[in-house]
Amino acid sequence: MVNVIGLGYIGLPTALMMASHGVEVIGTDYNKELVATLNAGHTTFKEDGLDELFQDAINAGIKFTTDYQETDTYIVSVPTPYDKFSKKVDACYVISAVKEILKHCPKGATIVVESTVSPGTMEKFVKPAVIEEGFVIGEDINLVHAPERIIPGNMVYELLHNNRTIGADDRTVGEKIKELYSTFCQGEIVVTDIKTAEMTKVVENTFRAVNIAFANELAKICRHDDMDVYEIIKICNMHPRVNILQPGPGVGGHCISVDPWFLVGDYPSLAKVIDESMQTNDGMPDFVLNRIYEIMKANNLTDIKKVGLYGLTYKENVDDMRESPTLQLLESQERHLATGLKVYDPFITDDVIDNQYHNLDEFLKDVELVVVMVKHSEIIENMDKLKGKIILDCHNIITLENVYHI
Repeated sequence: MVNVIGLGYIGLPTALMMASHGVEVIGTDYNKELVATLNAGHTTFKEDGLDELFQDAINAGIKFTTDYQETDTYIVSVPTPYDKFSKKVDACYVISAVKEILKHCPKGATIVVESTVSPGTMEKFVKPAVIEEGFVIGEDINLVHAPERIIPGNMVYELLHNNRTIGADDRTVGEKIKELYSTFCQGEIVVTDIKTAEMTKVVENTFRAVNIAFANELAKICRHDDMDVYEIIKICNMHPRVNILQPGPGVGGHCISVDPWFLVGDYPSLAKVIDESMQTNDGMPDFVLNRIYEIMKANNLTDIKKVGLYGLTYKENVDDMRESPTLQLLESQERHLATGLKVYDPFITDDVIDNQYHNLDEFLKDVELVVVMVKHSEIIENMDKLKGKIILDCHNIITLENVYHI
């Protein structure tokens, strides 16, 4: 039996996928309300295919509880934030989960940490926590790092098809965990050592962050000298060895906007390109806010309450708001002692901020300048409703007149 600890965006789909493929699974989370919702037969976030997967797992016998179980295999999938001052990973949730597992696990159990951590975290923080509790690693307990590799909006497909990495300092233990993941994973599963597994996951997200930053920096340069960044990228990408990404209003989620900072925090004198790239991406919401004020001035629009932000999530067609550029922009506006921007997102049904709308038509009726922060399918399919509005299109998806870009 596998006890999955943490039933959020990663832990829940992982638990459901294993259960639906014949693994006995009990999911554990400290959040009583979340566990109650799952036990009532409802998922806790929107995701293509998740409800169907949930039903398959229920039929297979998955259970949800706030209690840790006594079993031979644990999967830890809890948040790993970073300290915004030092930029180092904060492993407190992982350590807390591991210590709680040690109160319940039998001798020889294996703890698999799926949470993304910086290279060396298992050695510097997790192993000492285990030893401190009187356990001998390799005899009383086995440690494995198997970083998740899925993205909101396509989780179910990627859980099945993406390649995976299993990090274990004991090859035999690593192969055993590979067999567990092979119950559902159709991609290639590589077994390596723990530190290599830690590093590869962080490097993957850092590669993406740096490339996004290059596109965002191009957008700033082109805006400064009145050039069309999209036309320039289009022409450059006709070169067989060039593939520049598209700029955007910022970077959100709990991977690309967070994980690269781990390297900056651990290697501050070495990770210079990464540091500058992350600062570029983090600066985009402020850049968009400045563009809003420029466009308001150019159109004699003096009332900030006539400006609406379309999209609250960090990416299109999901309900995940973690580190979203829109939230960052609103925080920046508050720091400038200004408020009043209206916001609407079709995927966010609860009231989470002031001036939030729950209907596209009502939102558009009350604003004159629409800032497209997220390229949800809804806004593309309802583009005609934007006619007559001033539009700041942060993704180059609106094909109407009177459109500005970042």
